[in-house]
Amino acid sequence: MSRIIAGTAGGLRLVSVPGESTRPTTDRVKESLFSKLESYGVVQGAHVLDAYAGSGALGCEALSRGAASVEFVEKHPKACEITRRNVAATSKAATGVTRVTQGSAQSYVAVHSGPWDLVFLDPPYAFTQDQVLDILRVIAPNLAEGAIVVVERSSHDAEPAWKSQLRRFAMKKYGETVLYYLEPDESYADTGSEPAESENASC
Repeated sequence: MSRIIAGTAGGLRLVSVPGESTRPTTDRVKESLFSKLESYGVVQGAHVLDAYAGSGALGCEALSRGAASVEFVEKHPKACEITRRNVAATSKAATGVTRVTQGSAQSYVAVHSGPWDLVFLDPPYAFTQDQVLDILRVIAPNLAEGAIVVVERSSHDAEPAWKSQLRRFAMKKYGETVLYYLEPDESYADTGSEPAESENASC
């Protein structure tokens, strides 16, 4: 069972999605992730999108830590119901605005324009690189200035070729999991074309 690590709802136990249809982010990974995000100053007051929400653990953590709003999107009915329960419990101790939507992330992003300061993108590991890049292409134009997108993938898979208005500025591996931190690519915005390949730092 997962829990809220810190913030106004810190210590709250979250309901997990039964079965193997979802892959929850472990508390260890979540704690490290939010430590990094808070060092960037991106959580407090943020407008957050938790795509492929699963149990909603990442969005609920952001809500507890002071996000202004969190939009949760989950396609599977059972998982979406768990998300609703966890959001309701977290909202008792947090003040941010929430919306939980059952449906595909691709469809949701196509009709909701943000702008988002922080996006969690944790699709099934079975998603191909092209599928990941497709959703990122739709999200990219709807990001606020200084936004961060966190993509969670299997550490056994090759890193996607980020060519969708976003650049990877950091990454971190945790056993079977790897987190990629992306930000809007200013060179793409300036030219309207794909930027030249460059070496990104890892941390």
